[in-house]
Amino acid sequence: MSVATILLYGYHPVREAFRAGRRRIDILHLAQGKGVVRREELVDLAEQAGVRVTWSTPEKITALVGHRRHQDVAALVAEYPLSSLEEIVDQSAVQGRPPWIVLLDQVVDPQNFGAIVRTAHCAGVHGIVAPKDRSAPPTPAASKASAGALEHMRIAYVTNLVAAAKLLKKQGLWIAGADQDGAQCVFDADLRGPLALVIGGEEKGLRPLVKKQCDFTLAIPQSGTISSLNASAAAAVIIYEAFRQRRS
Repeated sequence: MSVATILLYGYHPVREAFRAGRRRIDILHLAQGKGVVRREELVDLAEQAGVRVTWSTPEKITALVGHRRHQDVAALVAEYPLSSLEEIVDQSAVQGRPPWIVLLDQVVDPQNFGAIVRTAHCAGVHGIVAPKDRSAPPTPAASKASAGALEHMRIAYVTNLVAAAKLLKKQGLWIAGADQDGAQCVFDADLRGPLALVIGGEEKGLRPLVKKQCDFTLAIPQSGTISSLNASAAAAVIIYEAFRQRRS
């Protein structure tokens, strides 16, 4: 049975795909031009992995990818390796730290999704869970938006986010939802234990049934006139407040 392949593009996504070693890489496409050091690094990684390197022009890579946002780098790779919710929880146990998971409630914009993945990876989140419907998929565009962090992050897509939250509760995690009218200020809440942070979608925030599963809700204080932060900015604030607490 053949495995589907896609074109991953951009220096950081391709480099991190090599470094993460989580998906098969068949061919590395490089174009001559700027960034000699970067190209040499990718060639070294390809040689170490036994991956064939082909050289062409930027125009040919543009034709392959379909746009010019490739930085003269593309790779033919297997599809993104999804995880299960259980695998994410088990991974936290292997690392010997309290489970820390981010749930995304219908975040559909790939730029927001990629930015959240990047923040979550940098802060040490064990995994991200999202519903199968109305969620940004782990596409090459999302990997580019995450600066390659997607290649390292475990992501599970579930049929029902409410059911996933209930399962995490049974596993001993507290469910904290980001909400503009949250009951607690994020800087006053205790975010140190087993935790699942829920970030709502770009337009409507947390859905009522998802919000109902939250043990507590978190508000980000503001002094400006804009009504709220976007999903990725709000996620960054809350994730890094949790990171600060969990470090100390």
